[in-house]
Amino acid sequence: MKKPNFSRRPILHQGQRSAFASALTALVACSALGSGTAALSQSYPVTPTQRATAQQTAQTGIPLSELAPNAPDEYTVKSGDTLWAISRLYLRSPWRWPELWGMNIQEISNPHLIYPGQALYLDKTGGRARLSTRRGGGSGAYDETIKLSPRTRSQSLSGMALPTLNPSLIEPFLSEPIVVDETTLLAAPRIVAGNDERVLLARGDRAYARGGAETPLLETPGPAKTFRVFRNATPLTDPGTGEILGYEAQYLGKALLQRGESVTRSLESGKEIVNVVPATIDIVAAREEIRSGDRLLPEPARMLTSYTPRAPDREFNGRIVSVYGNAVQFAAQNQVVAINKGLRDGIQSGYVLAILKNGQTVVDKTGEKPEALKLPNERIGLLMVFRTFEKVSYALVLEINDAPRVGDLLVNP
Repeated sequence: MKKPNFSRRPILHQGQRSAFASALTALVACSALGSGTAALSQSYPVTPTQRATAQQTAQTGIPLSELAPNAPDEYTVKSGDTLWAISRLYLRSPWRWPELWGMNIQEISNPHLIYPGQALYLDKTGGRARLSTRRGGGSGAYDETIKLSPRTRSQSLSGMALPTLNPSLIEPFLSEPIVVDETTLLAAPRIVAGNDERVLLARGDRAYARGGAETPLLETPGPAKTFRVFRNATPLTDPGTGEILGYEAQYLGKALLQRGESVTRSLESGKEIVNVVPATIDIVAAREEIRSGDRLLPEPARMLTSYTPRAPDREFNGRIVSVYGNAVQFAAQNQVVAINKGLRDGIQSGYVLAILKNGQTVVDKTGEKPEALKLPNERIGLLMVFRTFEKVSYALVLEINDAPRVGDLLVNP
């Protein structure tokens, strides 16, 4: 009996190679769908405009002048990389991700599924730049044959795909800050007392709460209800028009409903006495001390969204309304700000806007007589919208060269 020769390499010709590539692509796609990151990417589809831009770039490449000054000829994707960081590595304008994706559209069909260990090669022939996962593969040409050695390797792709941005910068703000109208918090259930006459409550403490007159705080079948705890809402005012865009509720922590409200009846001197028994809650998380009067809002479903930084498809002119935090006026990189554009204005998650420092008005005393002058607006950074409400949105400050502040201007990048 002849022993199998494992050193012999099977050869795939053109037709076999296409079938092999299709099968491999399908296998990777099926594996990726099991991962959380890949699932996120599926919930935020690529728009027809972005795909058209990418397809055009895939054929023509981009001018060398559009490349970042130190764009590497070869780069191996590392764990901890983000798509935004790689875009900055190759492009002068990192929000122009369709160009980066377009340079390798034939090999990376989903821009959200790029994995550590992949090597990227930059082809700059003919005065145009193309990016490929094969050395010298910008033209998309293959060798006549592909030689393979029989071997098996199993590796889970779960959680490996690169995120667009560092998830830890945004995830807390998907459920913590909230913009409400004037009456929402007033109608929400409220904490009325702490156990053992506690005034200030922290994680692990028990407390008691009541719902509204028409909406008592009751138990429902299934898992215990989780609530977020908020304090008085602060008005968000448009710096230009003075319009109140909404009310930002201060996030304090989380509470778990243990027992719903109830009513007890007793007889005293022949009269029926009705007593309201408040609901019982346990504080399971606390960012700040919680007290009576704080309000409860239901914990929302986890938001699964993939953010794709991109320039808006229309012109926007906005302003920074507030910097998230307690009485903070200046924003730092990776900090969250509220802006005066929302769903009614057509703003979308993923839009990148440039931050302009609002030029000060100064008095020129160097001439014959004093004269008021307004200094020019200076571009000082970029931000990306990631959560939208009707009249206001939250945005992450991506990069800055000066500290943005409330009132600074926002324009297309």
